[in-house]
Amino acid sequence: MPSILITGANRGIGLELTRSFLGHNWKIFACCRTPESADELNRLASGKNNVHILRLDVTDEAQISRVAGELRNEPLDILFNNAGVKGPQAQNFGDTNVDEYLEVFRTNALAPLKMAEAFVEQVAASDRKILACMGTLMGSLKDNTSGGFYAYRSSKAALHMIVRGLAADLSARGILSVVFHPGWVRTRMGGEEAPLSVEESAAGLTRVLLDMAPENNGCFYDYRGVELPW
Repeated sequence: MPSILITGANRGIGLELTRSFLGHNWKIFACCRTPESADELNRLASGKNNVHILRLDVTDEAQISRVAGELRNEPLDILFNNAGVKGPQAQNFGDTNVDEYLEVFRTNALAPLKMAEAFVEQVAASDRKILACMGTLMGSLKDNTSGGFYAYRSSKAALHMIVRGLAADLSARGILSVVFHPGWVRTRMGGEEAPLSVEESAAGLTRVLLDMAPENNGCFYDYRGVELPW
């Protein structure tokens, strides 16, 4: 049975990805900060022996190491770094709060890198060997013509560069590193005015992931599999 580890699996796209891969009969390691309050995730996992809920705050290196140790003998076909934050409400020019800015970077850029470092052996031991990260078109340098959202945009642009580095550094081990834009999705982060449902986004991401090939290494795609500009 193929397996996937998903961070931020307690709500939004992470929860729907869990549901989607469950429908494909995958083993799922669904990670979140507070499993005891992840009611919907717990209901989804109830009675299913292929869904394992794990406590993981991706900004806590000790927790990352602990979970990696627990799963040291588990090949991971897909490591999906989905967890992320939008950051403070005030992110326009002149609003910069350095401490808040650094926390956004810690979650959106450094945490996925530390996850990759911690779980690289499990990914390398699998059949599919996919290391996926949730980026965003808002992190595209080419696409940014409206400004604002400095912390969020720059943290995701940094993540995009990290994925390009992983693609170069890990390709010799057969690992495929890829970053995704999920679309503008109706989640707590995306807001109610977003045009795309979590079901549509997660279903599209699942299809693209299941069709990944070596030539996709180091690329940036949306949930439909359309390649996007860096």
